[in-house]
Amino acid sequence: MTVYFIGAGPGDPELITVKGQRLIRGCPVILYAGSLVPPQLLDGHRAEQVVDTAELDLDAIVALLSDAHVNGHDVARVHSGDPSLYGALGEQIRRLDALGIPYEIVPGVTATAASAAALERELTLPGISQTVILTRYATKTSMPEGEALADLARHRATLAIHLGVRHIERIVADLLPHYGADCPIAVVFRASWPDEERVLGTLADIADKVRAAGLSGTALILVGRVLDAAGFANSTLYAKE
Repeated sequence: MTVYFIGAGPGDPELITVKGQRLIRGCPVILYAGSLVPPQLLDGHRAEQVVDTAELDLDAIVALLSDAHVNGHDVARVHSGDPSLYGALGEQIRRLDALGIPYEIVPGVTATAASAAALERELTLPGISQTVILTRYATKTSMPEGEALADLARHRATLAIHLGVRHIERIVADLLPHYGADCPIAVVFRASWPDEERVLGTLADIADKVRAAGLSGTALILVGRVLDAAGFANSTLYAKE
């Protein structure tokens, strides 16, 4: 028996790996985050037990995984995006390690990748930015020393900020001294879902645009000069020499 932590991708049911889809359709037990994973992702499953874990705490989830282990059932534990990013994966596998329950992690398409695709932009352009920083805006969960947004902004790299759209004014205030008021910024709400929305602007006007659009909740913020760069150099990847 194995618990498979499966990255479901950002929302589009087709943005899941072949391996992830095969496991979802083959495991007799499925535990999924119903508030973030579209039900269409479970199409074709033959599971005997399907549980939406949106309202369950860690103890309840681990109890279900333990029961499946006792019964010799593989489990598809389906997370949104990629399980290794803001997926509460660490605390689950720590408990499984203590219980001696085997598991495997199947990566998924991230919200950052889906947002870049929606914007039709490359996040790493020669001479503009070769670094992408994925972070979150600290509210309930405090940030470790040196990881406050203002500290990360000093790098002036491409930033992907999770869970922060409700605090867009504070985010802008942290970024302005390092990126400048004219720096492009994009907010992508529910990237790859049917109701996806994109708001584009600069640090000078994005807060007003976000408020006017009424965006909140599941949105990713992308910041950096790569979003509107035009005169960047070609990479050496396809150079004739």
